[in-house]
Amino acid sequence: MATDKTADNADDALSTESADVMRYESAWQRVRRSWSVRIGGCVLLVLLFIAVAAPWLGTVDPTLFDAGSRDLKPGQPGEIITLDGDTIKHTFIMGSDSFGRDIYSRVIYGTRVSLVVGAFSAVVALAFGIVLGLVSGYIRWLDGPLMRVMDGVMAIPAILIAIALVAMFRASLLSVIIAIAIPEIPRVTRLVRSLVLTIREEPYVEAAVSLGTPTWKIMFSHILPNTVAPLLVQGTYICAFGILVEAILSFLGVGLPPDIPTWGNIMSEGRSQFVTFPHNVFFPGLFLAATVLAVNILGDGLRDTLDPKMARRA
Repeated sequence: MATDKTADNADDALSTESADVMRYESAWQRVRRSWSVRIGGCVLLVLLFIAVAAPWLGTVDPTLFDAGSRDLKPGQPGEIITLDGDTIKHTFIMGSDSFGRDIYSRVIYGTRVSLVVGAFSAVVALAFGIVLGLVSGYIRWLDGPLMRVMDGVMAIPAILIAIALVAMFRASLLSVIIAIAIPEIPRVTRLVRSLVLTIREEPYVEAAVSLGTPTWKIMFSHILPNTVAPLLVQGTYICAFGILVEAILSFLGVGLPPDIPTWGNIMSEGRSQFVTFPHNVFFPGLFLAATVLAVNILGDGLRDTLDPKMARRA
């Protein structure tokens, strides 16, 4: 009798996993039909192309400057001194800053920094949040201590944690990514924990337990795959948050060094002359707004298509 019951549970687990595969295929079809996913994804692909092809898009070294080409308006011609001391003619498509640097080149190269910061901060936050959420949701005696630590981190505003961490360590790309990711880890942990508490009661998980499957394999092979959809949506929001926070930190002067072209640094250097030369703030701000908006639109589209309740309404 016990053997028959175990076999039935195993059959139920296989049928449930087959249903999950069909459900994911249907979800992928809904994702492909979503206009929000299409628009957000296309904008991000264009930005990714700009970041990769930056050296071939009519740009120059974003750190090069010429004192005689300071504060040029968009479209004006000027000169740039190369590292070898040569002078080259150049049209400043987006104007130049108070140091004679090309705003267009700095904005294009700044796309690389923003996308890298957003993507890697989301990856770091998801990686740690997934592990902590699985442990907290499945190993019940660790739930209390872990969640109290997460509550303590969430009680502090994210921007303050980021500023404090960047101030403690030398400002670099790695330190900024870690400073942005740490405040997001508790949110991912709580999301994964809530999903685990529901999924652990499913028949296929109980069947795996009855078959003597190791705990780590149950968490990562049976439970984790069923949290992918909500985590994808959460990852897009973390990416948008990371891009925005990096710009805020750079704008406040506590982010990446001023010599690194980031949208926040460009706006920070141009704010003192905003009334006279608004292009120094307008163009990087336009790229920042478009990127964050595209990521959020993509996240909304994924939520509407991957969330069963939202998909049922559609």
